[in-house]
Amino acid sequence: MIDLPLMTYVATMSVTPGPNNIMLAASGVNFGFRRTLPHLLGVSVGNSVQVLIVASGLAWVMAWLDALRLPLVVVGCTYLLWLALRQARAGQPGRGGRVAPLGFVAAALFQWVNPKAWMMVLNIAILFLPRDADWKTAAGLALVCMSVNLPCITVWAVAGARLRAWLQQPAALMVFNYTMAALLAATALWIGADEARTLL
Repeated sequence: MIDLPLMTYVATMSVTPGPNNIMLAASGVNFGFRRTLPHLLGVSVGNSVQVLIVASGLAWVMAWLDALRLPLVVVGCTYLLWLALRQARAGQPGRGGRVAPLGFVAAALFQWVNPKAWMMVLNIAILFLPRDADWKTAAGLALVCMSVNLPCITVWAVAGARLRAWLQQPAALMVFNYTMAALLAATALWIGADEARTLL
């Protein structure tokens, strides 16, 4: 049975701007769609595995996440700042710049320190998982999430790849990379500031 509210929620959370989509668009510009595919698949599969694990052990994960909230925010924000620096140094399309696209495993693991991914996954588990659910139900939920998430985030990678031809000029590419880097850094700082406000 199709769960339209779940699919709408996953689509909305997947297609709206966030660290994953900013990085996918930037990777599409700098490396093209084909070289961005491992990153793209890593995001979608990693997020689905996260849904499966969280939905399978919600009570345990909620207690664990509360205890690790601050360290997760610190690690996640630090990683976003590192990615922003990496993005600012990205090379010109087709010129074999110093930076390689993010791979499948790195993109999948990033979901575990991505605050937007955690918000999405916890809401999915809390709002859409039946009370008597088992791991099979959680696996079905994860599969639905991946089938909706993948096309939504693909939009960002394709959009980046389409911009690639327009950004062949080094000056234009530099502006784009610095803009994407600034957006990632701003995201990290906003998340960090928001967490600091909750602690005060």
